[in-house]
Amino acid sequence: MDSEIAVDCSPLLKIYKSGRIERLMGETTVPASLTPENGVVSKDVVYSPDNNLSVRMYLPEKAAEKLPLLVYFHGGGFIIETPFSPTYHTFLTAAVSASDCVALSVDYRRAPEHPIPISFDDSWTCLKWVFTHITGSGSESWLNKHADFSKVFLAGDSAGATIAHHMTMRAAKEKLSPELSDSGISGIILVHPYFWSKTPIDDKETKDETLRSKIEAFWMMATPNNKDGVDNPLINVVQSESVDISGLGCGKVLVMVAEKDALARQGWGYAAKLEKSGWKGKVELVESEGEDHVFHLMRPDCEKALEAMKIFAGFLKGEM
Repeated sequence: MDSEIAVDCSPLLKIYKSGRIERLMGETTVPASLTPENGVVSKDVVYSPDNNLSVRMYLPEKAAEKLPLLVYFHGGGFIIETPFSPTYHTFLTAAVSASDCVALSVDYRRAPEHPIPISFDDSWTCLKWVFTHITGSGSESWLNKHADFSKVFLAGDSAGATIAHHMTMRAAKEKLSPELSDSGISGIILVHPYFWSKTPIDDKETKDETLRSKIEAFWMMATPNNKDGVDNPLINVVQSESVDISGLGCGKVLVMVAEKDALARQGWGYAAKLEKSGWKGKVELVESEGEDHVFHLMRPDCEKALEAMKIFAGFLKGEM
């Protein structure tokens, strides 16, 4: 019967034996608006008609001719949330207001209906669409007129940070545009990145088997056909010696972690691995003391969230 539950992951979602998915959070949406909010206007633009996928675009009301471009990938374990939720609309509006950039927040198909790597493939499709505007002759006027393609930044939180990393690795190997002589990406911001491994990466990472099993189970829900579990190279980026990140296709990286987040040590490990890898760029890590995973999205007006936003915006403005 459709009411019989196969997997109960409350308060996030429930999966029924019929195959139906009931997402319990991240499904509320707010409309884009050309009426300024905090000095920022927004609109939704389709980037993949075949899969009915859009981006939500943000622009300062009084935009200069050319501005840095931020491409943002939302979090939610590849399973919940959308760019159109109040959570992400609020965050991107604030980020654009603070950093004076043009931004777009990427919608991608979610697991488990669309298992990984579909979310990665959709994100790459979106980036390719973005770079069709590099000569100012693409389909979207805000990108043609306002995006400075010499200052392109990728960012994301949690699973979105994982996507941002892999997109930057891929951009170093595959041209996003024939107009480019390099990856086309100036820098990336990984906020509370969702990297993981079967065993703790250091003595400070949680050894709580119940918690570790929950994190692993969520990954397996997104990758049901994955034989390697959390040792899959898409998520075991830090601990695995076979995963080489020295070819990361950007010049600077900001890693943001929260002290009480179970994923925090992975963020520390990522920054350390990048520094030791032979990669030629600059990496900076910032920790929010006393805070937990994506606290800045849950409590955007708290003191630590405002501090984090200042650092996030400063990176986009070239202050790092």
